[in-house]
Amino acid sequence: MAGAWACYRCSLWASCSRYNALKTNATRQLDQLGISYELRDYEVDLDDLGAIKVASQIGLPVSQVFKTLCAKANDGTIVFAVVLGDRELDLKALARLAGKRSMELVPVSQLKQLTGYVRGGVTALAGKKNYPVYIHDSALSYPILAVSAGVRGTQIVLAPQDYIRSTQATSGGIARKPVK
Repeated sequence: MAGAWACYRCSLWASCSRYNALKTNATRQLDQLGISYELRDYEVDLDDLGAIKVASQIGLPVSQVFKTLCAKANDGTIVFAVVLGDRELDLKALARLAGKRSMELVPVSQLKQLTGYVRGGVTALAGKKNYPVYIHDSALSYPILAVSAGVRGTQIVLAPQDYIRSTQATSGGIARKPVK
């Protein structure tokens, strides 16, 4: 980051040791692009890796904590879909936005092989390959959003425009309210 925001835990600027302690491939990519960000840690609960729990621990509304899902198109194309934490991915809308006939979520067992990340730590930043990224268009309505830093237990908080630039994401309506 190079010091645009204070550590949310201790209010120190970039000199905070907690702030500078973790470097992931995702944060290195943002550093190389000169993009400002903040890291926020949370306690990992393997029984509940959901965005609602993460949001409560990092001090943001769940609507600003985005989850990164990995999907596969009918032609085998792999994509990342980035949606609000309290919403679910609309696979038909994602397929339309990507210009594909259909999409399905990638099985959890294939995540690490395809992306280099594990469930709860998937990010579109600095993955094994540069897959196309699609983000729900509501991201642009917030001053900041949080996404995984590429490891469980840490989120990257940054401006949505910076996230879109760093991932070359296409925005569109790809999320819906969960079906009860």
